[in-house]
Amino acid sequence: MLQNLDRLKVFYHVFSSGSVVAAANALHVSQSAVSQTIHKLEKEVNSPLFTRLHKQLVPTRAGKRLYEIVQPFMGALDGYQKDLEVAKNHPIGELRVGAPPEFGKAYLPSIVADFREKYPDVTFTLELGTPETLLPLLREGLLDFALVDVFLTQSTHIGHLDMYHFNPVGEEEVILACSRQYHEKYVKGDHSFSSLSKQNFISYRKDLQAIRLWFKHHFSKSNIHVRDVLTVDSHEAVISAIAHNVGIGVVASHLITEKLSNGIIVHIKTPKPEIMNAISLVQLQDKIPTLTEKVFERYLIDKIREANGGDSLHNSGTNAKAGEF
Repeated sequence: MLQNLDRLKVFYHVFSSGSVVAAANALHVSQSAVSQTIHKLEKEVNSPLFTRLHKQLVPTRAGKRLYEIVQPFMGALDGYQKDLEVAKNHPIGELRVGAPPEFGKAYLPSIVADFREKYPDVTFTLELGTPETLLPLLREGLLDFALVDVFLTQSTHIGHLDMYHFNPVGEEEVILACSRQYHEKYVKGDHSFSSLSKQNFISYRKDLQAIRLWFKHHFSKSNIHVRDVLTVDSHEAVISAIAHNVGIGVVASHLITEKLSNGIIVHIKTPKPEIMNAISLVQLQDKIPTLTEKVFERYLIDKIREANGGDSLHNSGTNAKAGEF
């Protein structure tokens, strides 16, 4: 390892300009300082880097080889510094955004496309997953921010949430529902824990997380054992399975407003109020956002609220999944 990497910067300028004088001017140092630095670097690599011909410097083979190594880094560093300067006044660079799968598929492509119409120098990487997937990526600096639902962050698998800042952008009512035919044949109007826990359930995940959290909220029961007859990671499929009498499922009420109104699907109620699932944009608590992040965050929140008629997701036509926006 070289002892002083600053000498490579001096070497780069001398080689690029072919002149000690030009390098000294570019670096705002004396000519003698440049000459001494090159001499020290040659001693360090144990090889001459230039042949001195009067006032001309001719690179040696060792000098050319070293330049081939240094030049890509210095070029990239120069571009990096210019990007940082531009980014202080104009959105530029990559944004890494996390979101639930259904929301990401339905919303983010159009939002990204619209944003890039205004700010074409911004690129995106989208990570779709559950809070258990997204929050650790946020903690490790692999995402700039993530959209998550507070309903699912109640999971014991996520850990401490103190390190995150949650900015609510909307909310949805989460309900338990089944078809009218299933309700009349199996539930028979009995919405007690004893009755409901014996029913067939449709879930988004094998761990039945949304269903378990619904029972915990309504009956204060944590360790329930229910029959999962269908697992499918799609809100359309869950709603379709409910409508086709497969069993009971947890959904966002705004997704089935019409089916509830015409009686195709029945809302299973208990004396407790329904779960209101807050959707939040999450960042690390002490992170200082860049201008690009600030502009996109504001744009994203405005687009979400605009699409849903304000702060609530009720009665909207969003393509989202209960407990997953």
